[in-house]
Amino acid sequence: MGAQLSQFFPPRPTFTEKNIPAQKGKVFLITGGTSGIGFELAKILYRKGAKVYITGRTEAKAQNAIQAIQRAVPQSEGGQLDFITLELDDLASIKTSAEAFKAKEPKLDILWNNAGVSQPPLGSVSKQGIELQLATNCLGPFLFTQMLLPLLDAAVTANTNANVDASAGSVRVVWLSSQVVELSAPPEGIIMAELSSPPRDNVRNYTTSKLGNWFLSAEFARRYGAEHAIVSVALNPGAANTSLLRNARLMKILSWPLLNSPKLAARTELFAGLSPDISMENNGCYVIPWGRIHTAVAPNLLNAMKLKEEGGTGRAKEFWDFCEERTNDYR
Repeated sequence: MGAQLSQFFPPRPTFTEKNIPAQKGKVFLITGGTSGIGFELAKILYRKGAKVYITGRTEAKAQNAIQAIQRAVPQSEGGQLDFITLELDDLASIKTSAEAFKAKEPKLDILWNNAGVSQPPLGSVSKQGIELQLATNCLGPFLFTQMLLPLLDAAVTANTNANVDASAGSVRVVWLSSQVVELSAPPEGIIMAELSSPPRDNVRNYTTSKLGNWFLSAEFARRYGAEHAIVSVALNPGAANTSLLRNARLMKILSWPLLNSPKLAARTELFAGLSPDISMENNGCYVIPWGRIHTAVAPNLLNAMKLKEEGGTGRAKEFWDFCEERTNDYR
């Protein structure tokens, strides 16, 4: 219980923009960076001189966000801002978005899979008829990340050629999970049958999607860590007052005393992406507010992320395989 209370009431962040050097030459991509936590993260990285891409569902929304960031950060250390249109709930469009990014950049240093949806109207589905939270929070980011893998590999190569130690794990993929996973996920983690036949319970489906992100992070670390030298990190950004809960008004009212500023939650994402405390040695770790490595993960979740031959249940692998099968036709 202490580990959960410390996430509800985190200590002050110790890793902030003051702890990171100039990021000139780095290319970062933040999905859903037009508002909320992603927007605040983009401001930090732009101020530090990185080339920062944000995604939006429309060009107008992305352009408005870029102009707002430029107004908020009139003095940057050579930073650049750009955007990619991305609709994570439409698998058929994701390849076009990935190709648009590839046409602009030869590498990608860090991908923050920040965008998501929470508790839309019951029965909401994606363009392909998939439960909307599963599609937007898991399947879309999974496919988008897979299609950008060559650019992540190119960033590892660029670091090696520049005599930057690739084993340090500076090339990363960050996946957003939620504390709700530890509070209310079923003992086995994800009930696989619910992926094809989701229950009439938006909170349950949200929990499934957020645990799915954690599972994808763990599996990505296992599959691409040693071979590709890419670090994968999942996190609970912390309770923040953003538009994520716009469809869950009652929950927002009830949780109001616990909601913090998006700027604080952005520190959690900053830590996951840039902290030297994360490396190839602890690849696949989980980060909690406002930038700490979680050391008290529930045993049943840890077991779900282990392969059967390692003594676990292999549920994370099952979920990865499910995502792979559902997205194969859109590569």
